[in-house]
Amino acid sequence: MRGRLLCVALLAALASCGAKTNASDAAKERDPARVAKLDLSSNAFQEGQAIPAQFTCDGSDQSPELSWSEPPRGTRSFALVMDDPDAPGGTFSHWGLSEIPGSARSLVSAAQVGRPVTNGFGKAGYGGPCPPKGHGPHHYHFRLFALETDRLDLGTNPKVLDVENAARNHALAEGELVGIFERK
Repeated sequence: MRGRLLCVALLAALASCGAKTNASDAAKERDPARVAKLDLSSNAFQEGQAIPAQFTCDGSDQSPELSWSEPPRGTRSFALVMDDPDAPGGTFSHWGLSEIPGSARSLVSAAQVGRPVTNGFGKAGYGGPCPPKGHGPHHYHFRLFALETDRLDLGTNPKVLDVENAARNHALAEGELVGIFERK
């Protein structure tokens, strides 16, 4: 009897060798420190520099153009989030997009691409920097995720934080660009 149990256990172990895990399982096991780096940039401002007023609530409140480097093999889509960790009430979400096509290498200013989600202003799409006057400089973090999936499971009425949390579970690469804006 013991021999048969050992034989069954061995066969089960051998049968599972080489078994594929699904993408979600692989993403959960992924070490965040091993996610590849994307170079994210804008022709509107440089890393750590001021975001021009036209991209803020003091201007036309249009999104800046963004572009990025070649993503890793297996990238099927991108997700983008923008937030302000310097907001008086805690991190404020300004922009979230999912389902940006994997073939894209840029977002043109004010482009209608991907699936916009609800930002901290309560609207879908871009809401530019708009810190309180006299509050000092705020840092706006644009983060782009190269994803191993076409769509994120976001449910109904997703918010920017939902995109970021879901994207981290499917990220093959990530890029960040930080701009500064201050209202005096």
